Amino acid sequence: MYLRNTWYVAAWDHEVTREPKQIKVLGEKIVVYRTEAGDPVALLDSCPHRKLPLSKGRLKGDAIECGYHGLTFDCSGTCVRVPGQDHIPKSANVHSYPVESRYGLVWIWMGEPALADPDRIITVDHYDDPTWGINRGDAMEFRCNYLFITDNLLDPSHVAWVHQSSFGNTACEDEPLTVTGSDTGVTVSRWMYDVEVAPFYKKLVPFEGNCDREQHYEVRYPCLAYIKAIFTPAGTGGDASNLPEGRYFQMDSYNFMTPVDEKTTRYYWFQVRNVHPDDAELSAYMSASVKSAFDEDREVLLDVQIGMDEATTRPIDIAIDAGPLLFRRRLQKLIDAEGEAMQAAE
Repeated sequence: MYLRNTWYVAAWDHEVTREPKQIKVLGEKIVVYRTEAGDPVALLDSCPHRKLPLSKGRLKGDAIECGYHGLTFDCSGTCVRVPGQDHIPKSANVHSYPVESRYGLVWIWMGEPALADPDRIITVDHYDDPTWGINRGDAMEFRCNYLFITDNLLDPSHVAWVHQSSFGNTACEDEPLTVTGSDTGVTVSRWMYDVEVAPFYKKLVPFEGNCDREQHYEVRYPCLAYIKAIFTPAGTGGDASNLPEGRYFQMDSYNFMTPVDEKTTRYYWFQVRNVHPDDAELSAYMSASVKSAFDEDREVLLDVQIGMDEATTRPIDIAIDAGPLLFRRRLQKLIDAEGEAMQAAE
């Protein structure tokens, strides 16, 4: 069901504190907290004695003590104390998940710990660039399978109907899409020429009149999306590597979907932009507007999940589904290959 040897977002940095907290990723309950030095820790949230969640316990320095009988575990999940006896059973240890802090997020590796490579975390261009602005919002819960969200993020055309007051307009309805696949994911993109600037972007573009607009929707396996929006004055677009100096707007949107379970997904996101880097009011406007648009997606996808669960006939596929279908096929091959490798290792 899930690709495991990869990095998922566990939480925003500010959500992981010195107070043990339970999160759920890929159906597994995990306790997260910080050491006294501020490093994040993630352990299976279950004491091996009577299975009380360790998140119900308390921290003793950098170790966590079970709130039932006091068994204590260090950051690696090794049991270091069993009250009332000197011998510590080997089976008393709990699983420890590799974690990394980057881009204001805590990332967790859900697969084989020895394979966890921090260099495989996505690179976010311009994150620390002082000439680019940034805005972000709280994590959102979507009551649907994560693949319905990746479907949505590989479908630029949906903005014409779901986001008419923000990201989309009639220009987004019929322009053909280019679909490309790679070892890392699937990209759906297109340029639209001499079209009206969509409502959300009118405060952001540094020019008047119609625009040429690029929609670049890239979803990487298993569920991370990079969405690039470029607006140039009409007649100047078509080549993202040759944009009119000082006369274009670019917003890079990063979207991280963490499967909580089969029908629940936690959604983290932020955007970086090439204009007005220090404008806090503009950042607040963008965050509020983006959240409003994502709420529109969330409402639609909840009903899609219900509709799929209750369907009595198979759903049909149309031309705009080329990207999502390619992504699902290739992801499933990766999941199958990973599962076969794990079985062979056993």
